[in-house]
Amino acid sequence: MSLDPQFAPLHQPVHDFVFAQVAAARTRPLVVGLQAPQGAGKTTLVTHLLRRLSERGLRGAGVSIDDFYLTRAGQLALAAAHPGNPYLEHRGYPGTHDLALGTHVLRALKGLTAGASVRVPVYDKSAHGGRGDRAPESEWRVVEGPLDVIVVEGWMLGFTPVAESALPDPRMAPANHALAQYAAWYALVDRWIVLRAAEPEFVLEWRVEAEERMKASGKPGLSREAIEDYVRRFLPAYRTWATGLANAGPSDLTITMGLDRKPVNAPSPS
Repeated sequence: MSLDPQFAPLHQPVHDFVFAQVAAARTRPLVVGLQAPQGAGKTTLVTHLLRRLSERGLRGAGVSIDDFYLTRAGQLALAAAHPGNPYLEHRGYPGTHDLALGTHVLRALKGLTAGASVRVPVYDKSAHGGRGDRAPESEWRVVEGPLDVIVVEGWMLGFTPVAESALPDPRMAPANHALAQYAAWYALVDRWIVLRAAEPEFVLEWRVEAEERMKASGKPGLSREAIEDYVRRFLPAYRTWATGLANAGPSDLTITMGLDRKPVNAPSPS
């Protein structure tokens, strides 16, 4: 499969990196962590990557940290426990995931053998007028083994806590504290890819576009005003936890993206 020219500038270096890492891996499956901003096209990138892996005779599976969001009831309970905290009012921030469920599923996928299977949760972002909810277990995806590659993607995958004195808003403290617990997920990752927005504000436009596409497909979604309010809550997170990550964090491949989602720098493997 040849890449669509629209996606090739960003996808090709990522694909090449993954192909090389799989070929060099001593054990399989190789777990690749992909950190990329909201609306950056993570789902499309992973879909294309898995298709190209299949063409090479390799078995791959993609998992999003969104799959492990709390149920709607769990999210409402979390918000009630932190009244007035805009970072925990809705899904998205550290602390709004079911960490135990995510750890269980990721470990099960990594240990999949021939003939075995794992059920992966599905999160319906269109439920409750766009506020979302976990789908019933009967609708979860079934992944069969064995696997050669597992791609785990998420906007905050790889973020780590900072000193509370460095937080721009003290209400971010519970999320900052929760970040330490995501180490259980990070420990399962073998290689890291970081896609960064050249400017955090690009995320707002990308996420609005994604919401509008979802609504155009006939699914319910948030109004433009509501989605802008939702996304603006994440800008402090990018500035606080992602600053310097590509240089000081776990990245094996880093690409900075412009507003058009195309690289503005040469990919920089570590």
